[in-house]
Amino acid sequence: MSTRRDRGTALCLGHTAVTGRHAITLITEPWESETCESDHNAIVREVFNRVGDKWTLLVIRMLAAGPTRFTTLRRSVLGISQRMLTLTLRQLERDGLVSRAVFPEVPPRVEYALTSLGETLLPPVIALAGWAVDHELQIRANRERFDAQT
Repeated sequence: MSTRRDRGTALCLGHTAVTGRHAITLITEPWESETCESDHNAIVREVFNRVGDKWTLLVIRMLAAGPTRFTTLRRSVLGISQRMLTLTLRQLERDGLVSRAVFPEVPPRVEYALTSLGETLLPPVIALAGWAVDHELQIRANRERFDAQT
């Protein structure tokens, strides 16, 4: 199980033997949180950090259309520097979400593509993007109300 502590509570992510699926449990007592400690916590945090950074989801979105050259990606992801795109692609390749193919041409051609593992990330990414669009007006209104109070 893994935990996320928040104001005296913990959310534990674990695998249930009965259903074979992941389950989230709310732990309210400090002594119960000991049952939540495992490697799941680390991997969940690492994946959230990877996909939650400024550029990763934009790069994944661009690669959803198919193999793409580095220069095309750089032009498509507005505001990303060459160095940041390189770092993002390397991390995605390291995690097995993106593959890199070098073609022996002059000048050398390099293409990036989502792996089968990377493609499994598309449905939750699309769902999250859809949720953001569906709730945009409500989020903006809440921000304005909050900002007006502070």
